Amino acid sequence: MTRSKVDVIVVSSGAGALAAKKAGGTIPIVFAAVLDPVGSGIVESLARPGGNITGTSLAIGEGYSGKWVELLKETVPRISRMAVLLNGANPASRIYLQEMQGAARALQVRLQIFEARELGHLESAFPLMEKDRARALIVTADPLFSTHRGPILEFAGRRRVPVMYCFREFVDAGGLMAYGPSLPASYRRVATYVDKILKGTKPADLPVEQPTRFELVINLKTAKTLGLTIPPSVMVRADQVIQ
Repeated sequence: MTRSKVDVIVVSSGAGALAAKKAGGTIPIVFAAVLDPVGSGIVESLARPGGNITGTSLAIGEGYSGKWVELLKETVPRISRMAVLLNGANPASRIYLQEMQGAARALQVRLQIFEARELGHLESAFPLMEKDRARALIVTADPLFSTHRGPILEFAGRRRVPVMYCFREFVDAGGLMAYGPSLPASYRRVATYVDKILKGTKPADLPVEQPTRFELVINLKTAKTLGLTIPPSVMVRADQVIQ
């Protein structure tokens, strides 16, 4: 049996992209929806990825993370404290925290940080949040939280805590609201990279694409369960409302 030739390798995670890069070889690699390809050591820079790897990134622009704080505060004006779930091992977490703290100071909101770098840490964070009597929560963008969104959603529902997420997939599964880039859009763009590479373009000559559009998605059913009325100023900015 003849082994088929592989022209392009497509990977859908930062860990997968890094592993493919470290494996060496000359086969072009295209990654999809990686949060921080530069900080993770996958590419040298977004403009000039270098080597034989490129793809689509969820690297977010300046000021983006502060929107989580602003939108959550506007949705629940009475809150003066917000819990924040982040993965300190994620290179992007430093940027998230810096921008959220800036927004929190402007709005006179105190942030309580809870770190989770693995599933065990995540499970331990929930009782700590309960002890701290978290009145609202921001779940930052991280593969760990996306993979284990079930326990996060269960905690939020059980404690009746309004939560801001990064990806709409949380809201589709019953979360309150999310503001962030579109994962499906990032995956769809991968086809463009593969097409160009198959036509002869080198991966090193294809800049890593960042998201240019962010969507606000709100679940009104969850809001009703929480006893919340979403302010008109927030509703009018929503790209989609789940009834």
